Amino acid sequence: MDATDTQGAVPPENLIGTAILDAAMRVHSHLGPGLLESAYIACLTRDLSLAGLKTRREVPIRIDYRGVEIANAYRLDLLVEERVVVEAKAIDSFLPVHRAQLLSYLKLGHFRLGYLLNFNAPHMRNGIIRLVNGL
Repeated sequence: MDATDTQGAVPPENLIGTAILDAAMRVHSHLGPGLLESAYIACLTRDLSLAGLKTRREVPIRIDYRGVEIANAYRLDLLVEERVVVEAKAIDSFLPVHRAQLLSYLKLGHFRLGYLLNFNAPHMRNGIIRLVNGL
């Protein structure tokens, strides 16, 4: 199955995702591995902004539990165009908890697409995990 819906249009999340991956590759090529996560997020945000995409950093996610709202329960590293979640890491390798974290963010925020980006990978293409939630 390709990236199109039943009418043949590409879902906006996939177009945004392509722009995110392009920007992540540029940032990683320019900076290389070994920096702090916050530096990569700042540069990624700048690159996406230059591409005309709206971004928000440290976006709070709330949890509703049995009638009680827990505000700011989680914070997304980056939300692009109010649709795609980006969690940046600068670690040796991904662990199962990183996938679980992103999947939880997707479900709690009702988002359909998210990326884990490990900027510490020697090659960025090996530091990308794409997760979907009903896309």
